Amino acid sequence: MAATLNIIGAGQLGRVLGRLFAASGAFAVQDVLTRSMASAVDAVDFIGAGRAVGAQADMRRADAVMLAVGDDQIGPVCAALAAAGALDGVLVFHCSGAQSSAALLAAARQGALTASVHPVRSFADPHAVAGEFAGTWCGVEGDARALALLAPALAAIGARAVAIDAAAKTVYHAASVFASNYLVTLLDTALRAYQAAGIPEAVARELARPLATETLANVFRLGPRAALSGPIARGDLATVARQQAALDGWDAQAGRLYRALAEATTALAAQPIDPQETR
Repeated sequence: MAATLNIIGAGQLGRVLGRLFAASGAFAVQDVLTRSMASAVDAVDFIGAGRAVGAQADMRRADAVMLAVGDDQIGPVCAALAAAGALDGVLVFHCSGAQSSAALLAAARQGALTASVHPVRSFADPHAVAGEFAGTWCGVEGDARALALLAPALAAIGARAVAIDAAAKTVYHAASVFASNYLVTLLDTALRAYQAAGIPEAVARELARPLATETLANVFRLGPRAALSGPIARGDLATVARQQAALDGWDAQAGRLYRALAEATTALAAQPIDPQETR
Protein backbone atom coordinates (compact mmCIF):
# COMPACT_ATOMS: atom_id res chain seq x y z
CA MET A 1 0.00 0.00 0.00
CA ALA A 2 1.30 3.43 -0.94
CA ALA A 3 1.73 5.96 1.85
CA THR A 4 -1.22 8.35 2.13
CA LEU A 5 -0.70 12.03 1.33
CA ASN A 6 -2.75 15.06 2.35
CA ILE A 7 -2.26 18.22 0.32
CA ILE A 8 -2.76 21.70 1.75
CA GLY A 9 -2.66 24.30 -1.00
CA ALA A 10 -3.20 23.02 -4.52
CA GLY A 11 -2.38 25.83 -6.88
CA GLN A 12 -0.39 25.17 -10.01
CA LEU A 13 2.59 23.56 -8.28
CA GLY A 14 0.59 21.64 -5.70
CA ARG A 15 -1.81 20.08 -8.16
CA VAL A 16 0.98 19.08 -10.54
CA LEU A 17 2.93 17.29 -7.82
CA GLY A 18 -0.29 15.74 -6.50
CA ARG A 19 -1.13 14.43 -9.96
CA LEU A 20 2.35 13.02 -10.48
CA PHE A 21 2.54 11.41 -7.03
CA ALA A 22 -0.87 9.80 -7.50
CA ALA A 23 -0.25 8.58 -11.05
CA SER A 24 3.14 7.09 -10.19
CA GLY A 25 1.88 5.35 -7.05
CA ALA A 26 4.48 7.19 -4.97
CA PHE A 27 1.68 8.40 -2.68
CA ALA A 28 -2.03 7.73 -2.41
CA VAL A 29 -3.52 11.23 -2.42
CA GLN A 30 -6.11 11.34 0.36
CA ASP A 31 -7.47 14.81 1.29
CA VAL A 32 -6.98 18.10 -0.55
CA LEU A 33 -7.53 21.47 1.13
CA THR A 34 -7.31 24.84 -0.62
CA ARG A 35 -8.71 28.33 -0.01
CA SER A 36 -12.20 27.30 -1.07
CA MET A 37 -14.17 24.13 -1.60
CA ALA A 38 -14.61 25.02 -5.27
CA SER A 39 -10.86 25.25 -5.88
CA ALA A 40 -10.30 22.06 -3.88
CA VAL A 41 -12.80 20.22 -6.08
CA ASP A 42 -11.07 21.61 -9.17
CA ALA A 43 -7.69 20.50 -7.82
CA VAL A 44 -8.94 16.97 -7.11
CA ASP A 45 -10.29 16.81 -10.66
CA PHE A 46 -6.87 17.80 -12.04
CA ILE A 47 -5.01 15.41 -9.73
CA GLY A 48 -7.36 12.56 -10.54
CA ALA A 49 -7.41 11.34 -6.95
CA GLY A 50 -8.23 12.44 -3.43
CA ARG A 51 -11.14 14.05 -1.63
CA ALA A 52 -11.80 17.78 -1.48
CA VAL A 53 -12.28 19.14 2.05
CA GLY A 54 -13.32 22.56 3.27
CA ALA A 55 -11.37 22.81 6.51
CA GLN A 56 -8.23 21.44 8.09
CA ALA A 57 -10.34 19.78 10.78
CA ASP A 58 -11.92 17.63 8.06
CA MET A 59 -8.62 16.13 6.99
CA ARG A 60 -7.94 12.56 8.02
CA ARG A 61 -4.58 11.51 9.44
CA ALA A 62 -2.12 10.73 6.65
CA ASP A 63 1.39 9.34 6.41
CA ALA A 64 2.56 12.54 4.73
CA VAL A 65 1.39 16.14 4.36
CA MET A 66 2.51 18.45 1.56
CA LEU A 67 2.19 22.20 2.11
CA ALA A 68 2.03 23.88 -1.30
CA VAL A 69 0.87 27.22 0.08
CA GLY A 70 2.38 30.68 -0.32
CA ASP A 71 5.61 31.40 1.54
CA ASP A 72 3.88 33.64 4.08
CA GLN A 73 1.33 30.92 4.86
CA ILE A 74 3.74 28.08 5.60
CA GLY A 75 4.27 29.08 9.23
CA PRO A 76 0.61 29.68 10.13
CA VAL A 77 -0.61 26.55 8.31
CA CYS A 78 2.08 24.45 9.94
CA ALA A 79 1.21 25.87 13.36
CA ALA A 80 -2.44 24.94 12.85
CA LEU A 81 -1.40 21.47 11.73
CA ALA A 82 0.75 21.05 14.82
CA ALA A 83 -2.01 22.31 17.09
CA ALA A 84 -4.24 19.52 15.81
CA GLY A 85 -1.66 16.98 17.00
CA ALA A 86 -1.16 13.42 15.73
CA LEU A 87 2.03 14.25 13.82
CA ASP A 88 4.45 11.79 15.41
CA GLY A 89 6.32 10.09 12.56
CA VAL A 90 4.35 11.94 9.86
CA LEU A 91 6.32 13.31 6.90
CA VAL A 92 5.59 17.03 6.53
CA PHE A 93 7.20 18.93 3.66
CA HIS A 94 6.68 22.23 1.89
CA CYS A 95 7.48 23.29 -1.67
CA SER A 96 8.89 26.79 -1.17
CA GLY A 97 12.13 27.80 -2.81
CA ALA A 98 12.60 30.76 -0.47
CA GLN A 99 12.07 29.13 2.93
CA SER A 100 13.88 26.20 4.50
CA SER A 101 12.39 23.32 6.44
CA ALA A 102 12.98 25.40 9.59
CA ALA A 103 9.61 26.98 8.76
CA LEU A 104 8.08 23.65 9.80
CA LEU A 105 9.51 23.77 13.32
CA ALA A 106 6.06 23.62 14.94
CA ALA A 107 5.42 20.28 13.23
CA ALA A 108 8.90 18.98 14.05
CA ARG A 109 8.25 19.69 17.73
CA GLN A 110 5.22 17.40 17.49
CA GLY A 111 7.37 14.57 16.17
CA ALA A 112 6.94 15.16 12.42
CA LEU A 113 9.77 14.47 9.97
CA THR A 114 10.23 17.74 8.09
CA ALA A 115 11.79 18.75 4.77
CA SER A 116 11.39 21.04 1.79
CA VAL A 117 11.20 20.12 -1.90
CA HIS A 118 11.50 22.87 -4.51
CA PRO A 119 11.08 21.93 -8.20
CA VAL A 120 13.27 24.25 -10.27
CA ARG A 121 10.98 25.13 -13.15
CA SER A 122 8.01 27.30 -14.08
CA PHE A 123 4.49 26.02 -13.37
CA ALA A 124 2.70 28.60 -15.52
CA ASP A 125 1.16 25.77 -17.60
CA PRO A 126 0.27 22.93 -15.19
CA HIS A 127 -0.87 20.53 -17.91
CA ALA A 128 2.37 20.92 -19.84
CA VAL A 129 4.57 20.61 -16.75
CA ALA A 130 2.74 17.48 -15.59
CA GLY A 131 3.37 15.89 -18.96
CA GLU A 132 7.04 16.90 -19.16
CA PHE A 133 8.15 16.73 -15.53
CA ALA A 134 10.65 13.89 -15.88
CA GLY A 135 14.19 15.16 -15.43
CA THR A 136 13.17 18.20 -13.39
CA TRP A 137 15.70 19.16 -10.73
CA CYS A 138 14.35 19.57 -7.20
CA GLY A 139 16.30 21.31 -4.44
CA VAL A 140 15.81 19.34 -1.22
CA GLU A 141 16.87 19.80 2.39
CA GLY A 142 15.63 18.80 5.81
CA ASP A 143 15.64 15.95 8.30
CA ALA A 144 17.62 12.97 6.99
CA ARG A 145 14.73 10.61 7.77
CA ALA A 146 12.31 12.83 5.88
CA LEU A 147 14.61 12.97 2.87
CA ALA A 148 14.95 9.19 2.93
CA LEU A 149 11.16 8.90 2.65
CA LEU A 150 10.96 11.51 -0.10
CA ALA A 151 13.77 10.10 -2.24
CA PRO A 152 11.82 7.16 -3.72
CA ALA A 153 8.73 9.31 -4.24
CA LEU A 154 10.72 11.90 -6.17
CA ALA A 155 12.45 9.20 -8.18
CA ALA A 156 9.06 7.72 -9.06
CA ILE A 157 7.94 10.96 -10.73
CA GLY A 158 11.23 11.38 -12.59
CA ALA A 159 12.61 14.18 -10.43
CA ARG A 160 16.34 14.66 -9.93
CA ALA A 161 17.00 15.67 -6.33
CA VAL A 162 19.92 17.92 -5.40
CA ALA A 163 20.79 18.64 -1.77
CA ILE A 164 21.02 22.32 -0.84
CA ASP A 165 22.32 24.16 2.23
CA ALA A 166 19.31 25.15 4.32
CA ALA A 167 21.20 28.18 5.66
CA ALA A 168 21.58 29.48 2.10
CA LYS A 169 18.02 28.76 0.98
CA THR A 170 17.22 32.41 0.25
CA VAL A 171 20.34 32.80 -1.90
CA TYR A 172 19.43 29.54 -3.65
CA HIS A 173 15.99 30.90 -4.47
CA ALA A 174 17.46 34.19 -5.65
CA ALA A 175 19.51 32.16 -8.15
CA SER A 176 16.28 30.92 -9.71
CA VAL A 177 14.92 34.48 -9.79
CA PHE A 178 18.03 35.65 -11.64
CA ALA A 179 17.84 32.76 -14.11
CA SER A 180 14.13 33.20 -14.78
CA ASN A 181 12.33 36.36 -13.62
CA TYR A 182 15.14 38.86 -14.07
CA LEU A 183 16.05 37.36 -17.42
CA VAL A 184 12.54 38.33 -18.55
CA THR A 185 13.11 41.87 -17.26
CA LEU A 186 16.38 42.17 -19.18
CA LEU A 187 14.77 41.00 -22.39
CA ASP A 188 11.87 43.40 -21.88
CA THR A 189 14.38 46.25 -21.62
CA ALA A 190 16.12 45.06 -24.78
CA LEU A 191 12.85 44.89 -26.70
CA ARG A 192 11.83 48.36 -25.54
CA ALA A 193 15.22 49.75 -26.60
CA TYR A 194 14.83 48.23 -30.06
CA GLN A 195 11.40 49.82 -30.32
CA ALA A 196 12.84 53.17 -29.23
CA ALA A 197 15.03 52.90 -32.33
CA GLY A 198 11.90 52.67 -34.49
CA ILE A 199 11.73 48.88 -34.82
CA PRO A 200 8.23 47.32 -34.52
CA GLU A 201 7.74 45.04 -31.52
CA ALA A 202 7.28 41.87 -33.58
CA VAL A 203 10.50 42.55 -35.48
CA ALA A 204 12.30 43.47 -32.24
CA ARG A 205 11.51 40.02 -30.87
CA GLU A 206 13.01 38.40 -33.95
CA LEU A 207 16.16 40.52 -33.58
CA ALA A 208 16.56 39.57 -29.93
CA ARG A 209 15.69 35.89 -30.34
CA PRO A 210 18.98 34.60 -31.87
CA LEU A 211 21.09 36.77 -29.58
CA ALA A 212 19.32 35.50 -26.48
CA THR A 213 19.06 31.84 -27.45
CA GLU A 214 22.62 31.57 -28.76
CA THR A 215 24.03 33.34 -25.72
CA LEU A 216 22.17 31.01 -23.37
CA ALA A 217 23.40 28.00 -25.32
CA ASN A 218 26.98 29.29 -25.07
CA VAL A 219 26.71 29.92 -21.33
CA PHE A 220 25.62 26.35 -20.67
CA ARG A 221 28.07 24.87 -23.19
CA LEU A 222 31.15 27.00 -22.54
CA GLY A 223 30.59 28.67 -19.18
CA PRO A 224 29.75 32.34 -18.45
CA ARG A 225 33.21 33.86 -18.96
CA ALA A 226 33.87 32.15 -22.28
CA ALA A 227 30.37 33.02 -23.50
CA LEU A 228 30.82 36.73 -22.79
CA SER A 229 31.08 38.97 -25.85
CA GLY A 230 30.40 42.62 -26.67
CA PRO A 231 32.09 45.94 -25.88
CA ILE A 232 33.10 45.18 -22.29
CA ALA A 233 34.59 41.81 -23.23
CA ARG A 234 36.76 43.47 -25.89
CA GLY A 235 37.66 46.48 -23.72
CA ASP A 236 35.71 49.06 -25.76
CA LEU A 237 34.92 51.38 -22.88
CA ALA A 238 34.17 54.33 -25.16
CA THR A 239 31.20 52.45 -26.61
CA VAL A 240 30.01 51.53 -23.11
CA ALA A 241 30.17 55.21 -22.10
CA ARG A 242 28.18 56.30 -25.17
CA GLN A 243 25.53 53.65 -24.55
CA GLN A 244 25.30 54.66 -20.90
CA ALA A 245 24.74 58.32 -21.81
CA ALA A 246 22.16 57.40 -24.46
CA LEU A 247 20.21 55.18 -22.08
CA ASP A 248 20.30 57.76 -19.29
CA GLY A 249 18.69 60.20 -21.70
CA TRP A 250 16.13 57.71 -23.03
CA ASP A 251 14.94 55.88 -19.90
CA ALA A 252 16.34 56.49 -16.42
CA GLN A 253 15.44 53.02 -15.17
CA ALA A 254 17.10 51.35 -18.15
CA GLY A 255 20.15 53.55 -17.54
CA ARG A 256 20.43 52.42 -13.93
CA LEU A 257 20.04 48.79 -14.98
CA TYR A 258 22.74 49.17 -17.64
CA ARG A 259 25.13 50.80 -15.15
CA ALA A 260 24.69 47.99 -12.61
CA LEU A 261 25.10 45.29 -15.26
CA ALA A 262 28.15 47.01 -16.76
CA GLU A 263 29.85 46.94 -13.38
CA ALA A 264 29.09 43.25 -12.88
CA THR A 265 30.07 42.42 -16.47
CA THR A 266 33.39 44.24 -16.09
CA ALA A 267 34.17 42.06 -13.09
CA LEU A 268 33.23 38.94 -15.06
CA ALA A 269 35.39 40.00 -18.02
CA ALA A 270 38.37 40.37 -15.70
CA GLN A 271 38.23 36.68 -14.81
CA PRO A 272 40.49 34.31 -16.76
CA ILE A 273 38.79 31.88 -19.12
CA ASP A 274 38.99 28.34 -17.78
CA PRO A 275 40.19 26.07 -20.62
CA GLN A 276 38.00 23.31 -19.16
CA GLU A 277 34.89 25.44 -19.75
CA THR A 278 35.50 25.79 -23.47
CA ARG A 279 35.70 22.04 -24.14
